[in-house]
Amino acid sequence: MTVAVVTDSSSCLPATLAAERGISVVPLHVLVDGIDHRESVDEIPEHSASGSPMTTAGASPGELAEVYAAALERSRGDGVVALHISRGLSSTWEAARQAADEVGPAVRVVDSGSAGMGLGFAALTAAGSAAGGADLDTVYHCAVAASTTSRCFIVVDRLDHLRRGGRIGTAAALLGTALAMKPVLHISGGALVLREKTRTSSKALHKLVDAAVAAASEVGDDSGVALAVHHMLCAERADDVAAMLTARIPGFTSIDVYPFGAVLGAHVGPGAVGVVVAPGHR
Repeated sequence: MTVAVVTDSSSCLPATLAAERGISVVPLHVLVDGIDHRESVDEIPEHSASGSPMTTAGASPGELAEVYAAALERSRGDGVVALHISRGLSSTWEAARQAADEVGPAVRVVDSGSAGMGLGFAALTAAGSAAGGADLDTVYHCAVAASTTSRCFIVVDRLDHLRRGGRIGTAAALLGTALAMKPVLHISGGALVLREKTRTSSKALHKLVDAAVAAASEVGDDSGVALAVHHMLCAERADDVAAMLTARIPGFTSIDVYPFGAVLGAHVGPGAVGVVVAPGHR
């Protein structure tokens, strides 16, 4: 591989998969009771389930520059494509721009406009292009194109976590709590916005599946579609959603269930389930 690919831990890529594809993953920061769990940010701290306060922070320019420089060295100077969580959701993209300016023009930064496997699938696509011998410009444009094709949907039990983290407006948060609504959200324009209102968790999950099925017909290519189901401390619920998707979407190339991880989990809260739909070829 002559072009290196970098992403961040909000991609929710399992460490073994990232290593297998040669993708460097920059840990973001999650603080539980004031303790920074950056080194294990892809895992949910055990005591977070007890309701301990969790806050997050993006990677710093220095942290990113260090990873970019190491990746550039591994690529023998050919270049680095760095894909990161939407700048509408995190400060990481701005830090990445500063880091890229420091390391040099061989580092290209991509705003995925997404998170979770919406980002992860794009990183895998870019890594596949790089592994095929593509040059820096080609891998970069491949990453940009892949970032626009995924669709991300999520159901949360409560909007309190998103409201506290500033990831969704107060009015939308009140809509979900005061009226006991169970909202279906999606990422649009790089931000997390309300898609549909439901009154029960069961209806919300069925609407989540409906949205994913519709998206599959839009983004699927000759290779079918790739699916990822995320969850925050509710693996059984995620498995149920995966089973519904398997029954309703023909021709999918893969469907995997991944935890949200600590950084995204801190914002969506326990009980959240998300679905990412992307073209099948990686």
